[in-house]
Amino acid sequence: MRTLILITALLFPMAAFAAGSEDDSPPEPTQTSKNCEKNQVWSKWRRKCVDAKESHLDDDTRYGAVRELAYAGRYDDALYVLSAMSDQSESRVLTYYGFIHRKTGRMDLGMQYYQAALTADPDNLLARSYMGQGLVASGMIEQARVQLAAIEARGGASTWPETSLRRAIQTGRTYSY
Repeated sequence: MRTLILITALLFPMAAFAAGSEDDSPPEPTQTSKNCEKNQVWSKWRRKCVDAKESHLDDDTRYGAVRELAYAGRYDDALYVLSAMSDQSESRVLTYYGFIHRKTGRMDLGMQYYQAALTADPDNLLARSYMGQGLVASGMIEQARVQLAAIEARGGASTWPETSLRRAIQTGRTYSY
């Protein structure tokens, strides 16, 4: 069994941690993306879809919803949920603003948000990875390598941000989660 695990780890190095989550897989669809309508998030407490700005929702619930909605391609809904976050200057909020703007073709705005996230927290490996992936998509491979080196210098070797950016540099394929 140990041999199988080792072989799997060597063959699939990206099975470490997905950016923004605790695993390497895309977010699983929940009630939020399956049943909730525009600008709504599933409330476990109320057991129904509620407006993302409901006061009883915490930022971790909203953050999970942003990730799920962005992966589902519901970028406007994800932006609305982000706008409900209590601290708009928090690094992870800025990172996801950058991610959504980049994925919707507003690369310059996305890069501004990534830079703001890194100003707030220079050790935000996810922002560095997403920024690097945006640079790869724009053909700026050397600048992406700078972000990769920064991730590694900050102790991010073998993490999902490092692995996903390294893979993007190698293949030209970026990630949506």
